[in-house]
Amino acid sequence: MKSLSPLWLLLFSLCALPSGATELKVAVAANFHPVFQQIANGFERETGIEVKVASGASGALYTQIIHGAPFDVFLSADSARPERLEQQDLILPDSRTTYATGVLAFWNRQAPATEGQLRHWHTRLAIANARTAPYGAAAEAVIDKLALKDALKGKLLRGNSVVQAFQYVDSGNVQGGLVALSLLTARGIAPEHYWTVPAHWHGSLEQQGVILKRTEQPEAALALMRYLQAQHTLITQSGYAPSALTVSR
Repeated sequence: MKSLSPLWLLLFSLCALPSGATELKVAVAANFHPVFQQIANGFERETGIEVKVASGASGALYTQIIHGAPFDVFLSADSARPERLEQQDLILPDSRTTYATGVLAFWNRQAPATEGQLRHWHTRLAIANARTAPYGAAAEAVIDKLALKDALKGKLLRGNSVVQAFQYVDSGNVQGGLVALSLLTARGIAPEHYWTVPAHWHGSLEQQGVILKRTEQPEAALALMRYLQAQHTLITQSGYAPSALTVSR
């Protein structure tokens, strides 16, 4: 399928919005919340549609969705859970799409961060919980790759989400962490204090979004997804490697 330009899709979507669409409920992965709040604010100004945001670990949000949480749109930090929702017939056909690719970073709060420093890290390290957060799974993969399991035994501080892992370091509870680059960018952390982990050191951080079948505002939800597509510059500047959306409805 040939995708249309983001600007064309945006103009088309905004013109096609039904007058009765007034509110969307969006479940957003914790790492994407800071930038999505900016996007949601712009969408509200353009359309008058209120966007209510619930943020958390992707696994926790997925669990809420399969148990009936009334979200219209789900922006996950991975592709596995949106794919699972598609297999469970819980999303609108052809609405699963990649909106960004996340970046994992090693953050040292007290000193410049380097690859060599991470390779020899032996004190407490904050990461997200791999069972609920894709960034946690990526962090565990990096720890395995660098054979740090023994050195870090009993020293991993796992947050429920990557935001909580970030907060552990930001508060001074631990000196270092493996967190989302987007959170460091949003917080204005000096670049010398983090080192970007090579993408091939861990599994994909392709982040996908879906429009849930239970939505009563499909046109508005589609317009929001297309509006999101048009923000590729903002997404890149916020610490992501964006991928083009291909919403086909």
